[in-house]
Amino acid sequence: MPELHVVFGAGPLGKWTARALVNMGKSVRMVNRSGKASGLPASVEVVASDAYDLHRNIELTRGAEVIYQCARPRYSEWVEKFPPLQTAILEAAAANSAKLIVGDNLYMYGRPSGILREDSPLAPNSTKGRLRAEMAQAVLEAHASGKVRAAIGRASDFFGPDDRGLTRYAILPATQGRPVNLLGQTDLPHTYTYVADFGRLLAELGTREEALGQVWFAPSNAPVTQAEFVDLLEAELGRSVRKRVAGAMILRMAGLFNRDLAASVEMLFLWTNPYVVDTGKAERAFAWKATPLRESLRQTLAWCRAVVDGQL
Repeated sequence: MPELHVVFGAGPLGKWTARALVNMGKSVRMVNRSGKASGLPASVEVVASDAYDLHRNIELTRGAEVIYQCARPRYSEWVEKFPPLQTAILEAAAANSAKLIVGDNLYMYGRPSGILREDSPLAPNSTKGRLRAEMAQAVLEAHASGKVRAAIGRASDFFGPDDRGLTRYAILPATQGRPVNLLGQTDLPHTYTYVADFGRLLAELGTREEALGQVWFAPSNAPVTQAEFVDLLEAELGRSVRKRVAGAMILRMAGLFNRDLAASVEMLFLWTNPYVVDTGKAERAFAWKATPLRESLRQTLAWCRAVVDGQL
């Protein structure tokens, strides 16, 4: 019987991690609140549960070889809800002697002064950055103490099928004839990650003992500016795309009606500075590179069209 891998969270990262694991021949159980998740291979078992419930987490992960932490609370609720969520999943991994693979971002590095690498100094300059740094440290300390065998996968801003974040604001509108939404300065290089590649990275980390105890960046394409990203969109669509660019004032105004947008204001520095990420460590170790940017955009636009047509 294939070994069991349990994925917490049915967002885009959780789904793409599950798909990659199925492609590797693993048995996959996904845990989310509703017990429903669309677009997954038929073999994936989806279970409804509250990931804050440690005892239930232990039950659902009993016998699992690897647990993947891809769940997260609403953006505006990170400070209160993210640490206990991670703790409940980490403790379940420890109780069942399962490996723990955590999907993370790059907020803990703060405003970059150069190219970001896994060992770049942690210098969080935001509340969410400090939170992410503390949570990552807890995972690495648990590994170092022998409490749990763990690894962390990190990625820059991601897009792709199933994503309702960057894709919803900056790509989906282009398929509807509406303006795409950009942030900060549009002429600065920025590393984007295709979410399918991020999910594949987590699956790799869960199936390679030598990856444990380390931080890994998801293979990503060379950085492009937001303006160049829109140029690629236009080339794929075969027509021009209207653009809107938001700064701090617009985000604050929109934040009066949307708590998640209000919580994003402190992260605007990601889009007002060059943001270049070196993902060579994983590319060399696992011998694969990111999906070419044009191909990833093509697949994302196909998904966006299916959303617009009501097929998803």
